[in-house]
Amino acid sequence: MEKLSVTLPDEMVHLIKSKVASGAFASTSEVLREAMRTWIRGEEEHEERLKAIRAKVQESLNDPRPRVPADEAFARIRQAIAAKRSGE
Repeated sequence: MEKLSVTLPDEMVHLIKSKVASGAFASTSEVLREAMRTWIRGEEEHEERLKAIRAKVQESLNDPRPRVPADEAFARIRQAIAAKRSGE
């Protein structure tokens, strides 16, 4: 384990101290360790989402079906919307 020294804005310090004072955490170190764990989990989830998006993009690029020009794709979308509206 390594001890680090950090400088935090007053708002963060007050929040950390209020968490300790409320009894939610035993010490400021405990608050910061939990904050780091939460941040790391969020980073891992973010990376997983990016990985899934990249896989879908690659799957789309590898799709053997013929490409549809943008104007034709938008025309199809407009037709689908119009059909849905007329059926409502």
